[in-house]
Amino acid sequence: MHKDGPASSGSSPVPPADALLSDAAAPAALAQDLRPPSIALDGLFQAIGEAHIYTDAKTAADAIPDEAPADLMAQYNLARQRPDFSLKDFVAQHFTLPERKTVSYQRTPDENVRDYIVGMWEVLSRPPDTQVAYSSQLPLPFTYVVPGGRFSELYYWDSYFTMIGLYENQKIDLMRDMVRDMASMIDRYGHIPNGSRTYYLSRSQAPFFSLMVDLLAMHDGQVAYTTFLPELQAEYDYWMDGQDSLAPGGAYRHVVRLPDGTIMNRHWDDRDTPRDESYPQDIATAAESGRPKNEVYRDLRAGSETGWDFSSRWLADGHTLSTIHTTELLTVELNFLIPHLQQTLAHAYDLKGNKEEAARYAHLAEERISAAQRILWDERRAAYIDYDWKKGESTSILSGATVVPLFLQMATPEQAKAVSETVRKNLLKVGGLIATERTNSGQQWDAPNGWAPLQWMAVKGFNQYGYDQLASDIAARWMGRVIGTYEKSGVLLEKYDVVNPYISPKGGKGGGEYPMQIGFGWTNGTLLGLMNRYPQNTRVVLDRNPAADQPSPQPLPPMNAYGVQSDADALNRYTQPTVTLTPRPVAPTPTLPQVSSVGASAPIPTTEIPPSPAAAQATAPATPPAEAPAASATPAEIATPTAPAAQPATAAPATPAAQDTTSAPVSATPPAASQPAPSTAPEAATPPAAQPAPANAPANAPANDATAPANQQAAPASPATPPQPAQP
Repeated sequence: MHKDGPASSGSSPVPPADALLSDAAAPAALAQDLRPPSIALDGLFQAIGEAHIYTDAKTAADAIPDEAPADLMAQYNLARQRPDFSLKDFVAQHFTLPERKTVSYQRTPDENVRDYIVGMWEVLSRPPDTQVAYSSQLPLPFTYVVPGGRFSELYYWDSYFTMIGLYENQKIDLMRDMVRDMASMIDRYGHIPNGSRTYYLSRSQAPFFSLMVDLLAMHDGQVAYTTFLPELQAEYDYWMDGQDSLAPGGAYRHVVRLPDGTIMNRHWDDRDTPRDESYPQDIATAAESGRPKNEVYRDLRAGSETGWDFSSRWLADGHTLSTIHTTELLTVELNFLIPHLQQTLAHAYDLKGNKEEAARYAHLAEERISAAQRILWDERRAAYIDYDWKKGESTSILSGATVVPLFLQMATPEQAKAVSETVRKNLLKVGGLIATERTNSGQQWDAPNGWAPLQWMAVKGFNQYGYDQLASDIAARWMGRVIGTYEKSGVLLEKYDVVNPYISPKGGKGGGEYPMQIGFGWTNGTLLGLMNRYPQNTRVVLDRNPAADQPSPQPLPPMNAYGVQSDADALNRYTQPTVTLTPRPVAPTPTLPQVSSVGASAPIPTTEIPPSPAAAQATAPATPPAEAPAASATPAEIATPTAPAAQPATAAPATPAAQDTTSAPVSATPPAASQPAPSTAPEAATPPAAQPAPANAPANAPANDATAPANQQAAPASPATPPQPAQP
């Protein structure tokens, strides 16, 4: 256990985001004042939000002060004493609004949707950043692609689905630059923030970095894994920070230890104040809740970290935003993405020759997949469902997230069959998959909306398990909705109403906290990927969604690039020097206390951020060329590791500050159960070792889909020695 807080799972402590707000804690390489506007301009920023100076609250967080925050605050405190003071005029005189480049794009009369996507890469691309004084923008050293509209910065999980389009369009250099930008943020801040703004530093987003490295390795080969191994490890350490200190029933930051000792992950934010980008909305939501406001703010922030901001998945009553309780939920995506990160670490360490670490992470991945299967599989709903760890029960809310384990090849064939039937019956609509069954919440991640990431993960997931007909049908419906809307409006959008048979040129009513956005990074990227694999769906008759006549003529890319060899050109690219950002002096700022999962003060973390690991020297592994898999859509079979997996050490006793302290004590040895018992405050000094259920591996394939293979083998876990898929 390190001195000032719970132990990190890696070799060095992970700094809480609030530690980054202290000048004393920030390394000299940071090029700007990392305080968000709500802290740097405390008082003025809140007044701007409460006065609704801007229609979109995010504009206030992105607006750039024309002078140093201290000088600006001094002028504000003097000016507001005058009887003729106008806050609106003061803001107009002292702030510069950010450019919204996307809206300047105009479609040419003869332009088709593919031309639009290719043309939008330039519109949505941003060159390496030059640090702008006093801006909330986090400077990035390489070119990157933004989503579009109000989202004028790099976003974490959006970027993976944008990169799919870059890969399809052979814009590999740009895709590689985006991965480097992500790695740069890990090196500087200890994690990838929600987006490249100071006000996003207190949280991350669904951890897709390991999948980004997978995608890059499809082109660059094994060198991608060894090059980004330090950042993959740091990413893992961030998400697992505190796991070794928790007794059963405890929680710290992103980690939860259930009463039976099982480690799982939740979403979290290190701050418990209104979000800078949604300040007036959060004030209003907390006022309606009747709960402690800091709890509501924390759950709103954690909800933003999910990427589903917001959805009935996070609402205790299913429809009222003020009942949000995100930090009490173990979500499907997060708890299957973590074992994918573990699998990737196992493979990267294996390439580096560290067989011990490779075996350890392979074993951890197997344990986590088994735990996720046991906890998140809801037999009654025949789907993967989020789990309320406080109540010890499933939320029972069906969502498109149920396809994520199939996308990551971690479901059994029996579960894939059940999910296919559930999705076909409950989520598949005329324009694609709806986000959830709920239609009365008013939130954008509920029905009637469909979103590009869910369609892509569903199509790929079902394709990998042999459900080509269902995958093709989802693709046809979604492509019909998106391309049909494009033919009417000339733009691609962030989300679409997939329930209404009529194709609206505006994409639907939208819902949520802001108007419909155009651009749009992940829609462009995934649509291009689907168009390349389902070309028969690119000609759309308006107001009709044609079903695909035939399955995809081209296979989707394999899940990883473990068998793809690095060539000399890729090696040379990785030896190029990286860009170093020039630091700018920053004024000292007060250290903010780190808070526990219930809002009480916890020990102040170490005041120095450890230096980032040096970039690994890239070397091409001497792996023989990959053998091409069979043409069927059977998921890759995963071999068991050749080296015995090391058993994890027993967790150390938890410090009181590292626990949720709102429940009653439990005994040190909880009763065995198929589902974990409701969480309670820990009293046991040593948590019992988790006993994950063995993964099923039935040999019978799904029988309800004519295109499913006859004898499909289960392959839910991926160890250090994976199969050798062919390069797409």
